[in-house]
Amino acid sequence: MKKQTWRAGNMLYPVPAVMVSCKRGNEKPNIITVAWAGTVCSDPAMVSISVRKSRYSHDIIKESGEFVVNLTTKKLARATDFCGVRSGRDMDKFKEMHLTEYKSTQIKAPGIMESPVNIECKLKQVIELGTHDMFLAEVVAVNVNEDLLDEKGTLHLEKAELIAYAHGQYYGLGQHIGKFGYSVKKKK
Repeated sequence: MKKQTWRAGNMLYPVPAVMVSCKRGNEKPNIITVAWAGTVCSDPAMVSISVRKSRYSHDIIKESGEFVVNLTTKKLARATDFCGVRSGRDMDKFKEMHLTEYKSTQIKAPGIMESPVNIECKLKQVIELGTHDMFLAEVVAVNVNEDLLDEKGTLHLEKAELIAYAHGQYYGLGQHIGKFGYSVKKKK
């Protein structure tokens, strides 16, 4: 097999396509789609998102010190794309995409009711990187749709039909392959 060498670029795919909701003071809330989001620590639970400095949501997040990471689904794919290509400076994205504000439990920024998982975050640090700033935040609450829980309270995220983003395209997550540790589990 042959390979080509390309110029340096971000080719770590797939990545989660999430909608980040934010709110500043008495202004209307906004939604920005972010594909550069990830887990950075488990204790305390922390996430990062990287946002281009020119985006409307950048200053809202920086000034308010909070945001909600909303997981996206097959049903939310169109809204996910729309919120990534349209600016909240010009419109109310909640209204335009017929999305419902979900009152967060620990912060003022609302979540998106139609999202199966809303991760409430408080900003801890802003790392200036170049075109983007990385916002490191502590997770202060996670809100999960009850219809994704079984009778024991176990989360079944596969029922949510989550989507991912890879090189300019959105994809539904595929079939189950195994669970953590399956490669070393002793056979009965």
